[in-house]
Order: sequence, then structure tokens, then C-alpha cells
Amino acid sequence: MEKMIAHDRLQPFFLECARRSFHELGLHDPPIIEYVANVLTTFARADQLYRLHTPNGKRLESIVEILSTTFAAAGESPLPVQRERALRKYVGDYALFMSGLFRTAIDRRGVLDYYFQEGRRSYWKVSELDLALYQTGFLLFQELSKNFEYYSGALDYMRKAYFTPMPGEDPFRQFLRNVEGWMKVSLSDN
Repeated sequence: MEKMIAHDRLQPFFLECARRSFHELGLHDPPIIEYVANVLTTFARADQLYRLHTPNGKRLESIVEILSTTFAAAGESPLPVQRERALRKYVGDYALFMSGLFRTAIDRRGVLDYYFQEGRRSYWKVSELDLALYQTGFLLFQELSKNFEYYSGALDYMRKAYFTPMPGEDPFRQFLRNVEGWMKVSLSDN
């Protein structure tokens, strides 16, 4: 029940941050803003951000690891359609989250362009799979794919405007501390 409450408290917080940031940048697409807020809410939990692991339990922390491990495990046979869709959606979301909120760390490793490329590619693949499966929502993923760098940039702007770490501090730790602080304040209000 406590995790549900935390999720219910985080979603409005991230939605408000996303609305402000996106609107300040002239991005006025409510479904995209809501989607991005949901990604932030989900990935605020480390177990969701790093939900994929190697067979020996090591968590996968980069897109290269995620794709190579997953497709190597599949071997020659293609992934089932629903599993591939879930994987591609996760890769797109992960690329968006990391290239947006942790852009400096990703850029420092020299893989920012790769994250952009894989984010666009993954969201486009999700839209194609949604079309093939006759699912609605494919236009959302096409939009995320076409303008991936804009949305990543909006998250980078959000980070700078609302989640700036202290000098020399680990940005992920500071981000989690900000979220935890907001949750404590909001939970104590009820």
C-alpha cells in the first residue's frame, strides 16, 4: 500500500514539473507530457529503472548491455512480438530518462548520440508493433521517435531548473533525495 501511495504522490509532482518545463520551452502536447511524467514516476524507483539483469543477476545499466544481452539470449529466433514491444518501449523510456535527466553523465561516456539514436529507433519500433497488433497509441510513439531529442532536451532543462545537484554531488543521488523530500512533505500533509 505504501508503494502505491508513493506512486500516487509522485505522479502529480512529475506531471507538474513536466508541464512547467515543456510549456516554458514551447512544447504543448498533453499526451507527451503525461507520458513523460509517467516515465519519470516509474523510473524514480531504482528497481524499475534497472529492472533487467544478466542471467547471473548483474543489473543492466546501459543500452548496449540491455540490447546485447537480451538479443544474445534470444539467439537466432526472434523475440515474441509482445516481449519485443515491451523491450523496445523500455529501451526508449530508458534512453529518454537517462539522456534527459542524466545527460552530463551519458555525454561524458561519449554515448549521448547513441542514446538518441536508440531512443528514436525503439519508439519507432513500438509504433510499428502497435500498428501490427492493431493497438492504439502508435501515434504517440511515432511522435516520441520523431522528436526524441526535443523531449530529451526538455528533461535536461527540467533537471537544470528543478533538480540541480549540489557541486560535486552524484546527480542521481541528488535527484532521489529531491524526490524523497517532496514525498515526505506531501505525505505529511495528509
